[in-house]
Amino acid sequence: MKENCKLNNSFFERHPLHVAKDLLGCILCIKDQNNTVLRGMIVETEAYRQDEPSCHAYNGVTKRSSTLFKRAGTLYVYFTYGMHYCANVVTEKEGIGSAVLIRALEPLFCNDIRICAGPAKLCKALGISTDLNETDCCSSNSLVWFEKYKKLSDCDIEQTVRIGIKKAQELPWRFYISSNPCVSKK
Repeated sequence: MKENCKLNNSFFERHPLHVAKDLLGCILCIKDQNNTVLRGMIVETEAYRQDEPSCHAYNGVTKRSSTLFKRAGTLYVYFTYGMHYCANVVTEKEGIGSAVLIRALEPLFCNDIRICAGPAKLCKALGISTDLNETDCCSSNSLVWFEKYKKLSDCDIEQTVRIGIKKAQELPWRFYISSNPCVSKK
């Protein structure tokens, strides 16, 4: 893809609900240790914001949540359940704690369509760990970036409640491509 397809910081400087929906159909790219670029089309996302209790920024700036308050387009990677990584991209203006969790990808680097069907699975498949936390995905030399790919219509997108959390489960802040077999769960 052309370099001008890369998403810039202004794309992410919006409310996480808008970014979560607009990331569907975009490509997450990561350069691995062999300098090979692995790509996957984003098929599922979830929005998080500091004013709701399931967001890591809910209690303000802490050692864990400090990345959420950085510049829009920054990668926020955290370790959960003592065994899994999850990758998010920071949204809104610096100082506001919000992000979009990348829940699932359609892999463009292999034929196993379920290899990235969940936030932990996609991090494992792409080699994403906390080593990439605080990566500026919009810088010209970043190892992780996002590219425009497909424009989806509203009829291709489902909006529903988030899954896998205990607090604020009722918020319809999860988005996915309705017909895509790579979505984590329905």
